Amino acid sequence: MTVALMWEARAAEGRGEELLAWARGQVLAAEPLRREFFRAPRDRVLVITWWNAAYDAELPELPEPEGGLVTRAVHRWRFEAVAPA
Repeated sequence: MTVALMWEARAAEGRGEELLAWARGQVLAAEPLRREFFRAPRDRVLVITWWNAAYDAELPELPEPEGGLVTRAVHRWRFEAVAPA
C-alpha cells in the first residue's frame, strides 16, 4: 500500500522562503519513496512524502519549526492510495 503524508505550515510574515529552505533541509529517519515541496500565497509551504507502508504505520514526519518561523501549528494529513476507478 502507498501512504502519502502531507505537512503544511504558514510562515511568519515575509519568511516563506526561509520556511521552504528549512523544510527542504530536514532529514528524516528513513527515506520516502518520493518527496515534493509546494508553496502558495500567504507564505504557505506544503510537503508531501510517499511511503510503501500500511496506513497506520509509524512513519517519520517533519517536525514543528522553531524560533517563530510559523504563525500557527503545522497541519498534517495522512492518505492512502486507491486503485483507479
